[in-house]
Amino acid sequence: MTNDFQLPNNKPTNMAEWFEITNADVVDTPALVVYPDRVQRNLAQLVASIDNVARLRPHIKTHKSPDALRLTLAAGITKFKCATIAEAELLGQAQAPDVLLAYQPVGPKAARFVTLMQRYPATQFACLVDNLAAATQLDTLGAASNLTVWVFLDVNVGMNRSGIAPNAAFDLYQQCAALPHLTVMGLHAYDGHIHDEDLAVRTARCHAAFAPVEALGARLRAVGFEPVIVAGGTPTFPVHAARPGVECSPGTFIYWDGGYGRAFTEQAFEPAALLLCRVVSRPTATTLCVDLGHKAVASESPLDKRVTFLNAPELQPIGHSEEHLVVEAGPGHGYQVGDVLYGLPHHICPTVALHDYAVAIENHQAAGTWPTVARTRTLTV
Repeated sequence: MTNDFQLPNNKPTNMAEWFEITNADVVDTPALVVYPDRVQRNLAQLVASIDNVARLRPHIKTHKSPDALRLTLAAGITKFKCATIAEAELLGQAQAPDVLLAYQPVGPKAARFVTLMQRYPATQFACLVDNLAAATQLDTLGAASNLTVWVFLDVNVGMNRSGIAPNAAFDLYQQCAALPHLTVMGLHAYDGHIHDEDLAVRTARCHAAFAPVEALGARLRAVGFEPVIVAGGTPTFPVHAARPGVECSPGTFIYWDGGYGRAFTEQAFEPAALLLCRVVSRPTATTLCVDLGHKAVASESPLDKRVTFLNAPELQPIGHSEEHLVVEAGPGHGYQVGDVLYGLPHHICPTVALHDYAVAIENHQAAGTWPTVARTRTLTV
């Protein structure tokens, strides 16, 4: 894989870098920018990385965009995963055939989920459950609406965020299957805690985490069930892609980012979304202030792991606030107020959620926008 965020030292002066925008002067900053040709290549790479496109169930939390969704559908992908009702509704509006809400809806969210099913009948929706009370609420809502609600059992494989322990899932599966307005489709196993850079270590940990799910699936099949198994995210995608019959749910692949690009070099995806920003001040002789605050780039990572500037990789962040990022440029740096910087986020998913839209870059030109429609919590449902 080519590390696109490493600038070559011998680039001819007349050759534009892939990320450069010739009409950047029309784009106000900070701005999320997306490169559709790279998005399409990442989708093609995803499809080429698995034996059957029907085993792909990508997560749309990374892009939340009808434009990215349109390209995904055009790539032959028909199954999707999402995390919010708004994301699920975006998929319904696009008439995506098969959607898994990878979340257990409780309280008013359960009623919203059933409303979603009614409003978008062309899409088959399912959601997660990990306890009988939540399943019973969905069954009751299904009965009141004369609907059958599809669910997957969320199995805790070590992340300890949600899900039922594998050794308790067999009984819950049978209890849910007995509810008249529920159909249990299978098992969901997200191993987001496994992100070792060493592929061999990551593979071994993934196999160990998945072993109880595999045993549970065999036990369910022995008594007549046919569970579909949805597993993993982007870090463990290569492992699950080699596992026959398992549906895979990468998300970050579509835009990629600095964190995954450095950690998972065996995956040949390309950065396809960046942050355009500008130098807005020179507070000292060696520092710059950039218009890339907490509100424009995900800030959950340490300060030195939030953004890398592709055209200025030597800049080192030293301070961050809501609207500003202060970077150390060193003595005699030559940067001026107004200079444009291209930032590769360390974590693209929450970064996208900070922007109402992305500016689409085609042939080095800003050429329209991709609205981040599902960054809100509610569309119409």
